[in-house]
Amino acid sequence: MDDYKDFFKGKRVTLMRIGLLGRGVGDAAFLAECGAQVLVVDDAPQEVMQPSVDALKKYDSITFKFGAYDLKDFRDCDLVLKGAGTPLNSPEIAEAKKNGIPVRMSADLFAELSGATVVGITGTRGKSTTAALIFETLKAAGKKALLGGNIKGVSTLAMLPRATPDTIAVLELDSWQLQGWGEGRISPHIAVFTTFYPDHLNYYGSTSLSADSALDAYLADKAEIFLHQKPDDTLILGEQCEKIVQEKYEGRIPSHAVVAYMDDIPHDWKLAIPGEHNRQNAACALFALRILGISEDDIRKGFERFRGVPGRLEFLREVRGIKIYNDNSSTTPEATIAALRALGDPARRRVVLIMGGDEKNLDMSGLVAEIPKWCSRVVLFKERGTQRIRSEVFALETEDLHVYEEEGITACVERAFDVAEAGDSIVYSPAFSSFGKYFKNEYDRGEQFLAIVKKLI
Repeated sequence: MDDYKDFFKGKRVTLMRIGLLGRGVGDAAFLAECGAQVLVVDDAPQEVMQPSVDALKKYDSITFKFGAYDLKDFRDCDLVLKGAGTPLNSPEIAEAKKNGIPVRMSADLFAELSGATVVGITGTRGKSTTAALIFETLKAAGKKALLGGNIKGVSTLAMLPRATPDTIAVLELDSWQLQGWGEGRISPHIAVFTTFYPDHLNYYGSTSLSADSALDAYLADKAEIFLHQKPDDTLILGEQCEKIVQEKYEGRIPSHAVVAYMDDIPHDWKLAIPGEHNRQNAACALFALRILGISEDDIRKGFERFRGVPGRLEFLREVRGIKIYNDNSSTTPEATIAALRALGDPARRRVVLIMGGDEKNLDMSGLVAEIPKWCSRVVLFKERGTQRIRSEVFALETEDLHVYEEEGITACVERAFDVAEAGDSIVYSPAFSSFGKYFKNEYDRGEQFLAIVKKLI
């Protein structure tokens, strides 16, 4: 089906925020190949975005503007394709809407144009693992499946040529991407909402909202995953978020809603991924796969073979009897708590935790309380967010729990390895954002950690 080409052919598209993760580059290239005239605008300096510019230099129909936005670019076009992190109340988006210009995003446009069955997965934690688990199980069961959304290097729009009515598209959707679904007034056929915790309050609270109001704004974006479903669609709620979603959106859930409990996973199924939180993720995936008609045998096989997602409780290697785990994607305290509970032993307390990063204005008190239950050593990564809880973590020091602070990821890993003993597990689980003076983004942080670990002897 090439109808999507006709949709884009000849259109003047303003692509706002191309980023460095490859998704925006893929969107721009795909639009150009469909015959659109693409203007990429980004308020970052060109020298920062130059890798994305270089990746698109072969396309004569793509032009670039960097620095302060020009409102003219948001009214003299046929479509605005918005990148993640742009507030819907920004002057540029307001200008587009005032002039009747559609404002969309890659994933929701794919869903509208593809004709595929769409499974959308969101949640503060667990969406990546749940999406990958569903996708891998579908593939192993012989189904035609695609994985897109919040996936590094993958343009969801560019998956359109591979989508047919018998395709199942599994889309990991963060709160920013779901803004596009709200603009398009569509939702996935199967919506999975794994968990809901405070997060991104530096973004949602940036308009001087109270903490409660910022959390409600964050939930409102998440809720777009189900608000536009049809009565015969399905919403799958994880047990952790079921109560808040049902209470906040009572009477506004148009589809059939079910709750996935950890105990829904048969007790004799041996998941390869550790932790109770991953059994909760698997329960959400189980319901989605059953709705899609996958047999229990195929689901069990898929679950027992699935080894997890890079950067999420990922076992890297063992050096001198010390196991090293990469949990770089843990950017909230709840995620790091889940890692400690999954890998730690309260009777032995053999975890050496590396944590810290940039500020997201999240409550860290629960994590601070958990550290003495699981850890023998803590290495703090010196950064803006970490400094807020520095004194609280150092106050935990005893003869059995030692706390260190280092500047830079290399120094943190070297310190952790110096103080770890055979039988310990070094767990890199930051609990904070990656953005700051040390890393370009979460992926850069993870790649730097992996490079250091590879050099350990």
